[in-house]
Amino acid sequence: MFKKLLIANRGEIAMRVNRAAHELNIETVAIFSEADRASLHVRNADEAFCVGPGPVARSYLNIPNIISSALISGADAIHPGYGFLAENARFAQICTDHGLTFVGPAPETIAQMGDKATAKAIMQAAGVPTTPGTNILASLAEALVAANELGYPIMLKATAGGGGKGMRAVRNPEELEHAYATAQAEAEANFKDGRLYMEKLIDRPRHLEVQVIGDSFGDAVHVGERDCSVQKPSHQKLVEEAPAPVLSERTRTRLHDVALAAARAVRYQSLGTLEFLASGDDVYFMEMNTRVQVEHPVTEMLYGVDLVKEQIRIAAGERLSFSQAGLVPSGHAIECRINAEEPSQNFAPAAGLLNDVALPGGAGIRVDSHAYTGLAIPPFYDSLLAKIIAHGATRTEALDRMSAALADTYIGGVNTTIGICATIVEDPRFREGGVGIDYLPGLVAGAAAAR
Repeated sequence: MFKKLLIANRGEIAMRVNRAAHELNIETVAIFSEADRASLHVRNADEAFCVGPGPVARSYLNIPNIISSALISGADAIHPGYGFLAENARFAQICTDHGLTFVGPAPETIAQMGDKATAKAIMQAAGVPTTPGTNILASLAEALVAANELGYPIMLKATAGGGGKGMRAVRNPEELEHAYATAQAEAEANFKDGRLYMEKLIDRPRHLEVQVIGDSFGDAVHVGERDCSVQKPSHQKLVEEAPAPVLSERTRTRLHDVALAAARAVRYQSLGTLEFLASGDDVYFMEMNTRVQVEHPVTEMLYGVDLVKEQIRIAAGERLSFSQAGLVPSGHAIECRINAEEPSQNFAPAAGLLNDVALPGGAGIRVDSHAYTGLAIPPFYDSLLAKIIAHGATRTEALDRMSAALADTYIGGVNTTIGICATIVEDPRFREGGVGIDYLPGLVAGAAAAR
């Protein structure tokens, strides 16, 4: 097992990894920007190094400073969390080149699955169903021809994308030129890779994902599915739950089987997530995230496992500590993301001073957060303040517990998503289950029209 782990991240995920490492008796090293000097993840680690000023390019993406911090501190491993450098194959290779274990899959696996066009080809070869689409588009002219062949509506996607960046839905030829230019520019700005590909737009699908984990001994398991269909217009998730409601057992089993086949096809070693679009009983592979997901606590609550500790153990060369037969879900779990955002302004992020913070508790409630009264929220980073997770014996009990937990939550000083999350979990349409990715934009639009 590692002796010292550097956590190359911030906020609640840095807190989460720090806790898992300490439970494994591993010393921890935090990194922080000048804007995050007072963050809880800095206080909770055994050591901490400032890696630069507030902007991410000069701090949390500053690879030389991060590697230097690891070497100076004597760390023997680096956990990237999610976002930032978590799916950067070059960073993973640099870690290896400096004698540091990267807590994640091999650099070549990250590169394969991070390029969505390549990943799609690998999945097709493995027999995993994929959305009809193209390879990387060479030009707007090629995109126009391909769209006519696929038939509108279509979705443009950045091959190096993630977090909803570089994605544009196009419903007719007149929209394509502008959408192509803006998606390409957004992809270049966010990923330094402006390449795009195209897929047939599945109308009103659900967004389902399957958690997988594999070790270096060739063993791999799935840890069930999550429904992540409640998404903002930017395609970023807001509410996730497990198991997916209103899903036939036939489709559920097929989803698990194809996800496990996909993980085995790339000899996957670490924690990862296969994402799918579902329309009725049809499921289509969308992408693989080669990292821990924001919503991993939903699965942990449902299965009673610690996915982050398992990820660290596997990186240290240990075998999976559980078998497929030993993974048995219990009840239902749901997560709400509490972001510093204004939902009525297209979820525009907010920055400011948290002047009052009250977080919930009680039976079946878990809160992952770095928020506290007096914390300054800088404008440089993702807006996530807290994740509230509710577990119950049934979906109704989990939803009722979540509703009570949200009522007990207060964060003052910035606008948040507490209110919209409370509306969602009480909405009869959501309570029926099975909403698609069009649900939240429609809900927000309806609320705006009613004002």
